[in-house]
Amino acid sequence: MAFCAPNSAYFTSFSGRTPSNFFLIHRPSSLPSLFPCSRLGLLYKRNFQILKASSPTCVANPKTRDASIELTYLEGNSWLWSVDELNILVDPILVGNLDFGMPWLYDASKKVLDNFQLDDLPEVDCLLITQSLDDHCHVKTLRPLSEKLPNLPVFATPNAESILCPLFKNITYLEPGQSSEFEGKNSTKINIFATAGPILGPPWQRPENGYIITSSSDQKLYYEPHCVYNRSFLQDYRVDIIITPVIKQLLPSFTLVSGQEDAVHLAKLLQAKYVVPMKNGDLNSKGILSGIIRSVGTIESFKEMLMKELPRAHLLEPRPGVPVKISMSSSALSGEPCCP
Repeated sequence: MAFCAPNSAYFTSFSGRTPSNFFLIHRPSSLPSLFPCSRLGLLYKRNFQILKASSPTCVANPKTRDASIELTYLEGNSWLWSVDELNILVDPILVGNLDFGMPWLYDASKKVLDNFQLDDLPEVDCLLITQSLDDHCHVKTLRPLSEKLPNLPVFATPNAESILCPLFKNITYLEPGQSSEFEGKNSTKINIFATAGPILGPPWQRPENGYIITSSSDQKLYYEPHCVYNRSFLQDYRVDIIITPVIKQLLPSFTLVSGQEDAVHLAKLLQAKYVVPMKNGDLNSKGILSGIIRSVGTIESFKEMLMKELPRAHLLEPRPGVPVKISMSSSALSGEPCCP
């Protein structure tokens, strides 16, 4: 397992403080070249908002307004989220296999949704990209998506600029610590806040992104697809829902995807009420890498650890293609007692 520290001055410029223990798991990749492209609607969040933790267990008040988020797992790292009736497409792989342009090294297809296509999607309001590599920024999917929806609003890591800029016209690049407000057709506004994910390359390269999505009713969803996070960066935040891998994927002496105890620590850090585990390594794969990648842990072993550390959290295991609806009254979001 490899560790490195990014330039501390980089994060001071965004947060006004330098984390004291900013170390991230990373895996090597080529450093992408960046082409100029406008950064639209970028909002700098220089002072982190400190969110008050609320009780994770509660009794619903039938008189309060209901707020819900709907999550549909599309296998791999791909999701379709409905937040305030806005459809957010996340890291989509819907055209062809995942092979990083090197099918002899790794070639993977979906187990359940192998026939799911772009035309099967509902109307998409925006696209969210967490990382710059093919398992998140899948060119074979993004090219036809951009031809179909060239003006689709896109929120992404700047590391993916060289891929996205030739395809889409309406892109907002978010560095960790920056946020942007998105208003949909129904005039509903959500906030998209970028958090720090893994460093894919040399120590001086910017991290990839995780995100905290905040609905108009203040319901918060955290997502980072490798279970790589900076504790100092997140320690002042509280969320209602986290989506995270919980099964580790390891190469010899190297961690590709974290999980298990790291996912438990993440849920406890953010005081999540709901944990949605993703099995992003559960694909039909072949090639050299597929024979040496090793999985560690299960959802059941994660659940046992979670119950010890955060017994009031709810584990919601998604089935590919089947929406998971998470509803909470507005009283839950304001810190009053509530329950799912």
